[in-house]
Amino acid sequence: MWRELVETYDDVELENPASEQDLLDLELQLGQTLPAALRELLLECNGVVDEDGTDVVWSAAQIGLNNTEFRTAESFRTLYMPFDALMFFGDSGGGDQFAFVRTPQRSDVFVWDHENDSRTWVAADLERYLHRALSPAGEDWYR
Repeated sequence: MWRELVETYDDVELENPASEQDLLDLELQLGQTLPAALRELLLECNGVVDEDGTDVVWSAAQIGLNNTEFRTAESFRTLYMPFDALMFFGDSGGGDQFAFVRTPQRSDVFVWDHENDSRTWVAADLERYLHRALSPAGEDWYR
């Protein structure tokens, strides 16, 4: 389903699928379960890159690295509100990042603005996020 949805857009690159073990390792690393839709997408294509080279959905490995950094970097603790309730999974290419809220668990997608630390709702679920992110509406489609 996810691969077919993404392939309806021009010049989108899909990575090879993640393994079930990759995703179990990621959940263990983060101490959180993946949202079901994100899990399904990663099992079909381990990352989605748009025509401009923006990582609309990161690979499982990148999700682990970025979330771990945001949750443990000492400098982030003094600059930003805590990130533990979020699970980042993609970016805008300009510093802003997209996340699911994991505490409490929600299917909604939010954008974190790296300049003012705001967290703003952008889509009701992963499917709507992908449609909006991959449609030709400009790089700041979420503003």
